[in-house]
Amino acid sequence: MNDTIVTAITKAKNRQSLFHFTRAGNLPAIAHFDALLSSSQANRGTSGERRLKPVNVNYNGQSIIVNTHLRIPGSMIDPATTLEQFRACLDRHVFFWPTLKDCQKMMDTYARREPDERFAVLEFDAYALMAGHYSAVRLSKYDSGSSPRYPNLCSYRKSPAMFLPLDRFQSVLNNLVPGKPSEIREVLIEDRVMNVSEYLKAVYVDQVEDVPERWMELTRKLEELQ
Repeated sequence: MNDTIVTAITKAKNRQSLFHFTRAGNLPAIAHFDALLSSSQANRGTSGERRLKPVNVNYNGQSIIVNTHLRIPGSMIDPATTLEQFRACLDRHVFFWPTLKDCQKMMDTYARREPDERFAVLEFDAYALMAGHYSAVRLSKYDSGSSPRYPNLCSYRKSPAMFLPLDRFQSVLNNLVPGKPSEIREVLIEDRVMNVSEYLKAVYVDQVEDVPERWMELTRKLEELQ
């Protein structure tokens, strides 16, 4: 592990946590396995077809809700990649927001789309989580799973190449990948995050009863997430 890279990325005060947004109904499964699974791990047998609505899957006896795929126009995809290939790539990762601001934007989007659903945010120690999963960490300069408001004006196209391996940070310099910590829009971890409790700092929910017993002391109200 290159400690210098992780230290540089997490040095700023507003980048010392990583935030994972999920449905409150997924918390029991996360606590049971003490793991965060990528969509492809939880919902095996899919190969990039678009999910138009949330899918409730049974994973080793636990219920997990896998989110929809947001619409991405074909014009946003690199010619060397198909939409199906890119969605399959997205599904192989667990996603984190490196800033509270970006996490709040996602919260607001889902609250408008599904006003009756209950959501949760898991806050992690950024340095410890990235150090513990170093070889599986990827960095993105852009919001990879959604479409920009004006796709035709974008200077980049989506492809698996936009996910920069952590150990190549600042050794690859181009418009597609982040070149400095402030350009990192997403942090991704391939396949799964293990030993979640080891890195967890807080669990934000609207209703305390949604939090599994093992994390009760970490419970915070979503309204405190600011």
